[in-house]
Amino acid sequence: MEIGLIGKPSSGKSSFFKAATDNEVEIDSRPFTTIKPNVGIAYVTVDCAEKKFDVKCNPRHGKCINGKRYIPVKLWDIAGIVPDAHLGKGLGLKFLDDIRQADVLIHVVDVSGKTDQEGNPTSSHDPLKDVEFVENEIDEWFFDIINRGMEKYKTKLRTSKVELKDVLYEQLSGLNVSKHAIEDAIRIAGTDNIRVFAKELRKLSKPIIVAANKIDANGSEKNFHSLASKYKNVVPVSSLAEIILHKLIGEGKIELAEGKIGLKGELTENEKNAVKIIEDIISKYGSTGVQECINKAVFELLGCIVVYPVSDINKLSDSKNNILPDALIIKKGTKLREFAYMIHTDIGDKFIGGIDAVKKIKLSAEYELKNNDVVEILVRR
Repeated sequence: MEIGLIGKPSSGKSSFFKAATDNEVEIDSRPFTTIKPNVGIAYVTVDCAEKKFDVKCNPRHGKCINGKRYIPVKLWDIAGIVPDAHLGKGLGLKFLDDIRQADVLIHVVDVSGKTDQEGNPTSSHDPLKDVEFVENEIDEWFFDIINRGMEKYKTKLRTSKVELKDVLYEQLSGLNVSKHAIEDAIRIAGTDNIRVFAKELRKLSKPIIVAANKIDANGSEKNFHSLASKYKNVVPVSSLAEIILHKLIGEGKIELAEGKIGLKGELTENEKNAVKIIEDIISKYGSTGVQECINKAVFELLGCIVVYPVSDINKLSDSKNNILPDALIIKKGTKLREFAYMIHTDIGDKFIGGIDAVKKIKLSAEYELKNNDVVEILVRR
């Protein structure tokens, strides 16, 4: 699972990246601080299946803390986008090459309105314009690639019988676009208007969630509500608050439990003021928004679920006796045989069925996996 962070320069992408991954990155108010993409590991969080079975898990990847499973995902902090990037402005289309493999995009927006569309200091800028131009740049990129694919399709038709979806799938092979998404875009938008089709395919294959960053700044709340009234997937975020939380928790000065901050050590005056601001953010919005963005991107925009494969259904373990060792993120609607191939090609080739850990019943190849399922895959010996 790969997530791309996009947005104009100085919107707070690198701060969001640091907050989500704890990676040290260069953070600056200068435009184009990030040129080469930063790559790190963030986590989606779910209630671990260990609770259902009253056991303690041993994750091979990620971690589990107090019954909360942290499942790793790859996070890309992409170079800043400016208007007319598809025409070569700013860093041009370089940022687009870096989001090819992303399954979903988080658009980090400076909701305070204190930076213009190129990331320079200003006042009273409308963040809605940022959402519009960034989406337009990505749509233009898709349009250009698809337009060339349409020309190839017309050329091939002169000498052979070909399907448009197959030609486009080949044309878009480097963008992690599935044939299923192409078929859906054709069904929904048709192909008479290539620009409309390209936008629909982008929405299906690279859905975008808006992280309304710097929500703690003056004027941000009004801008956030304006954005949320026009876009469905908008989350209020304070990356800086999340960074400070990580730091103070790591230093053993505070703890965070069920949305409440508890003091464990002495704080400086600056730290006390920061904690008060963070408490206000959590009280008003429920969290700093960073983790919510990642979870929402994976589970709502992509429609994913979590499934736990085990080797021994009775012990809930792998061959090395690790309990619930793997928590895999998969698309809703995935069938058991497909899942077997996701684990390993050999397991898929030798697949004969599965067993449900709760009901202890056999599962067929066509069984549609459910969220939090724990299953043993049966193979030919």
